[in-house]
Parts: sequence; structure tokens; C-alpha cells
Amino acid sequence: MKIEAIRALRQKLKAGATTYGLWVTLESASITEMAVAAGLDFVVIDAEHGHLDWQDIVQHLRAMVRSNCVALVRVTELNGGLIKRALDIGADGVVIPWVETAEQLQQAISWSRYPPEGLRGIGAERATHWGQTLVEHTRDANDHVLVVPIIETVRTQQQIQQLAEVDGSELFWFGPADYSSTAGYRGQWEGPGCAEQILQMQETLTKAGKYCGLLATSNDDLLKRREQGFRLIGLGSDAGLLIRSLRGALGVVDRDRPWKS
Repeated sequence: MKIEAIRALRQKLKAGATTYGLWVTLESASITEMAVAAGLDFVVIDAEHGHLDWQDIVQHLRAMVRSNCVALVRVTELNGGLIKRALDIGADGVVIPWVETAEQLQQAISWSRYPPEGLRGIGAERATHWGQTLVEHTRDANDHVLVVPIIETVRTQQQIQQLAEVDGSELFWFGPADYSSTAGYRGQWEGPGCAEQILQMQETLTKAGKYCGLLATSNDDLLKRREQGFRLIGLGSDAGLLIRSLRGALGVVDRDRPWKS
């Protein structure tokens, strides 16, 4: 856990700044090294979708050691073992998909904190420098670990006020595509009415002192999201940004074409 990086992120958010990050889905840790070198505020290592295994995740985390870039791991589901493992190998926080209720969020927070505040087991792993900083880490970790729920179902809209009132989670992420799918618009990034509903939920969370984020779909969308008040903006995923750049270059020479499923 990089406490100074977490403090820097929190200070930027508190000062009203927008923070920027990258969503990592590919295996090469060089991608994360580039994100650090570019001065990004955070990287989300996506272990929910795609094929990253724990060895890949560790390599991405190593690429951020001693940097001022916050390292978040998106686990596959709300699961105490996955949360514990991600934090034990050095993540600064966890991103939890498909959070719909305050009870689920409270459970995730509990699994991310050591007793007596939580249920996280203590291990002599990378987070504690293999037991050499056990006292210091277990003393400080509960105050700094980040637990980031993803709001991605229409059911959550009815629960958003209760989620906003949960202590211990200051950052919220939106997943427009899954949200649209649960609203009946599968395959659309923001189906009819979904964009407005997401902004309404964002307003509720912001009034409660929370900070909201999502992925931008283009450079124009990046500016729009910043104007809308999103304070954590993913510039894109590594694969998505590469494809966007490839298609842009191919378009210049009239070689861009639709992809086949």
C-alpha cells in the first residue's frame, strides 16, 4: 500500500481537481509503467473481465511500486477471499463490481479492514513487506485502503441514497454499459434515459461528499465528463486506446473497416 499516493489522490479531489487514470486489461506490465511515467493519478487493474491472472496482477502492481500512482484491483465479484488477496499482494484498494445495496458495500468494506473494525486476515505478504512492516501496515491500512463500488444496475438507482450514507467508501464508479443492459438496452453504452439517471445518481453521491468516476469513450467525452463533474476519469482501457489510435491512423489512409464478430 502506497499511503503517500493515496493521500495525494485524496488531496487533489478535496481541492476540486479532476484525476485521471487508465483501465488495464492486457498482460504487459510495461503498459502500467507507461501510465506511471505519464503521471496518471490511478490505474485500475481489471481482473473481472479478460484473462489477467494473479501473476499478471502482481507484475502490474510492481510497476507502480514507489510511484505516486494509486493501484486499484477490480476483483471478479464481491468476495472476501478475492479482496484479501488483492490487498495482500499490494493493491492500494479494490474495485467491486455489481454493488447494488448498502449491505453489499458494507460487506466489502468489512473485508478490506483489519479487526476490530473489519474481517480482513493478517498475512506476511507483499503488503507487509513479508512481515517486516507488520506493525506499521496493520496500524495504518484501515485508514487508507480504498473500496470503490461500481454502480452498474438499474436496481441500484433505488438504493443510491442508502449507498451514499455508507461510511468507509469515498469513491464510486459508474458502468454505463452494464447499467444500460439491465435497463433493457444491451449493447448500448448509454441507452435511452440512462445518461440522465446516471447523472441523477452522481448528484446524490456528490451531495453526500463522495467522488464519482467512469471511463471516457473519446477525447470529446473526456471533456464532457469533466464538465459534468466526474472527478475520477478513466482515459480509456489499454486495449480500447490502442484500437482507437489504430483505427484513427487507418482512417487517415482509408484503411479502416468494420470489425467482424
